[in-house]
Formats: sequence, structure tokens, C-alpha cells
Amino acid sequence: MRIPLRVVGVLALAALTLTACGSEKSPASSSTQGPTATLTIWADDQRSAALKPFAEAFGKANHVDVQVQAVSKDLQTVYVTAAQSGKGPDIVVGAHDWIGNLVQNGTIDPIQLSDSQKSGFADVAVKAVTFNGQVYGVPYAIENLALIRNTDLAPTAPATMEDLVAAGKALKDAGKVSNIMSLQVGTNGDAYHIYPLFASAGGYLFGTKANGDYDPADLGVGKPASVEAFKKIAALGEKGSGALTRSVNSDNAIPTFTGGKAPFLISGPWAVADIKKAGIKYDITPIPAFAGGKPAQPFVGVQAFYVASKGKSKALANEFITNYLTKPDLQVALYQANPRPPALTAALDQVKGSDPDIEKWLTAGKGGAVLPAIPAMAAVWDPFGKAESAIIGGADVNTTLTGASKTITDAINK
Repeated sequence: MRIPLRVVGVLALAALTLTACGSEKSPASSSTQGPTATLTIWADDQRSAALKPFAEAFGKANHVDVQVQAVSKDLQTVYVTAAQSGKGPDIVVGAHDWIGNLVQNGTIDPIQLSDSQKSGFADVAVKAVTFNGQVYGVPYAIENLALIRNTDLAPTAPATMEDLVAAGKALKDAGKVSNIMSLQVGTNGDAYHIYPLFASAGGYLFGTKANGDYDPADLGVGKPASVEAFKKIAALGEKGSGALTRSVNSDNAIPTFTGGKAPFLISGPWAVADIKKAGIKYDITPIPAFAGGKPAQPFVGVQAFYVASKGKSKALANEFITNYLTKPDLQVALYQANPRPPALTAALDQVKGSDPDIEKWLTAGKGGAVLPAIPAMAAVWDPFGKAESAIIGGADVNTTLTGASKTITDAINK
């Protein structure tokens, strides 16, 4: 699930006390068979567990003490704080849209992948980890939103968003569900989850340069096309059809679906484990567009490994992620720990035969927009989300978006 960057100083300081990371040990004597250096990797809980056996194997083969440490909350913030004080790890694992912030803060280095290595990854994955013409991470998983439907309640995939709302409303009127659909909004909104509808209705966040990179100077939030897009979204809100409501948030969006209260859920691969556990019969299809609108583009996100700029074992870090992570075994293990389509084609080929959902996620993500990794995107999440929530609650579209656009522009220009 996507979570905007938050500054959580207490957590950051607490995490720094967990370890004295990345310090190289003195070379061992010729009679010593133990490790001669330390390589420290920070990841979240699920990825840490999957990484440990592979890290141990790499350590034994290279006489390295590899420490995989879990940072449970606010990993990006914790990492930046630690890295800038010289107390961070050698490798950090995180989403590709961190790159702009990490580069701006001087906390990750570009890496060198051969053309042959790059060709082994999905094109969108390589594009996602490329920033200002340089590759900054080794990708291992791809993720995007899709429409998940309860096939007992909605056996047929809706062709348009209007069809979805009509089908959901009919079920609600019949007393079979309490919600037309489940798409997380909450009191602060959620730019990531609303973006497919925003794009289908003609809105945009940033324009693009001639080379295809996002242009922070071309902010679309307050432009006429985006205002019109939010008018369509408002029609789905609490003063319209009620398909979108602030009562559905990040905590209850998936439970609303798994509890049989909504026939449709817009979410990502992270929702599937709970859906299976609940015994819901489901299918995964692309998010439907508004009738006559543009495609409902989801953001495409990529998870990746990065080399810390101030790591004490940079040569080992580069060896681990460029030559070890580019082989399928580790990427398959990471998929098994947290099922999202592998970025490495060879790993994808290994797992897709046993998981029919993978091809459905990839189909739903075709034509998706790579999630912006430019630093300016950090200024968008909060104001855009709050504007979305207010509009879904019935606030005036023009006034609300004008205010959000000013807040975002002021933050970018600081």
C-alpha cells in the first residue's frame, strides 16, 4: 500500500539505536575462516524474512557477515535520517518513487547494470528505477491497482465506471451489500487510489518533457482538465451516487470487501491474501474507465534495492545487488514472501504458471503511468489527497482544487 512520506523523528531516532550499521571489520588473519567484513541491509518485515537465507548464503560464499534488519515503520524517513548521520545500512529496500527524495538528500548512489542485465527486466521496471538518465536501483517486483470483484455478487466485469456504479447500486438497493464499491478515501484522501479515475476523467498531476520524464514545472492539479475530472469524481461522492465515501479508508477498504459488504474493490496485490483467507470468490480485471473517457490508468510502482551513498561496504553492496539480485532465485523468494509480479523476467516465468493472478495484474497495469519519482511529487500527496476527500464530501471543486494547487506550487518552489 502506498503511504506518503511522513516525518516521524521519534521513530527515526529509535530505529538508529537498533544497530551500528555497515562497519567493516578488520581483515582476518590467514588462519581465520570467519567473515572479514559486514554488509547491512534494511528492509521491511516481510522482505527481511525472505532475504535472510539468501543473505546468509551470500555471506558464506564471500566471507561476509550479512545482517538483514527489519524496520517496521516509516522505513524511508528512518533511512534518510540514519544515512545522513552516517549510521545507515549499506543497502536499503523500498519503492522506486523514493528515488527522487533519496537522490536529493544524497543518500543513494547510481549503479551499473550491463545492457544484458537490464534486458532481463521488464521495461517498465527499468524505466521506474532510472532517474535523470541514471539507474539507481535493482528492481524486483511490480505492482499496480486493479478492479477486484466478488464473482458471487458481480459475475461480469463492468465495461465502464458507470456500469460498475449501476451494478453496485442495484445490489445495495436489494439489500445485498452496504457499499457500491470499496475504494479507500478517508478524511485525508488517497492520491494513489483515486488516480485511475482522475486520469480517466482527463486529469493529470504533471506534464512530461520531450524525453518522457515528468516535468515539475507543469503541475496539472488546478488546470481546467483536472477541475473537470474532479467534477466527475464528485458525482460519485457523498452528494452524488455515494459510490465513493470518506467512511472507507486504508484500514477498512479491504475488510469491507472481504466482509461481503461491497461487490467491487479497487486495490493491489497486497489485498489478495486477505481475500483468499475470507474465502471470497474473486476475479481481477482492469479498472473500468468513465464512459467516453480516457483509460483508467493506475500508477505502476516498482520495488527495488538501493546502494547507500555513505555505506561502509559499498563494493560488497554493489556486488550483492548487481550480480546476486539479478538472478531469479532471490526474486522468486521475495515473490513467495509477498506475491507481486517479479520484475525479472526469468523469475516471472518461474512463478506465473502456479499463480493465474499474475497475468491479470500485469494486464491491469498495461498502459499504466509510472509513479512519479521526482522530488516534487512529495509536495502532491497530502494537498491532493485532502482536496479529493473534501470534494468527495461535497466541497466546491473549483475552490478546493485552486487551494490545493497553490499549496503544492508553493511547496515545490521553496
